[in-house]
Amino acid sequence: MIVLPDGQDIVDVVAGEPGPKSDITLFRENRDRFDPKQKFKGDLAYIGEDLIETPIKKPKNRELTIEQKSSNKKFSAKRIFVEHRIRSVKIFRVVQERFRLNSKKYEQVILTICGLVRLRIKALILPEKRPPISLF
Repeated sequence: MIVLPDGQDIVDVVAGEPGPKSDITLFRENRDRFDPKQKFKGDLAYIGEDLIETPIKKPKNRELTIEQKSSNKKFSAKRIFVEHRIRSVKIFRVVQERFRLNSKKYEQVILTICGLVRLRIKALILPEKRPPISLF
């Protein structure tokens, strides 16, 4: 899931991929859809990807410095909005559990849920209601 800064809107969702796939694999498969100058923020699962800024990983058998911890804290303060948006999608039980309907409908269900979340956060603007046209 790609979210705008501060969790203002859901930009893109990859749904309907069969089987388990890591986030970094999905990103690498879809990275050509984004501008090469576009930068992203991700968690430690994205370490090694040049387009994605990640927190500083703790070195083996050592601790992070105070500056590194401070940097990670600032980084996570910006990313928390993404986690909140993911949570607002996962509130729907069908996202949390095994999908038991026809697998061909999975993507449609997930995108519908994302649409409902966008509506709830007022990122989706519906056309204004117009009065019905009288034919007589």
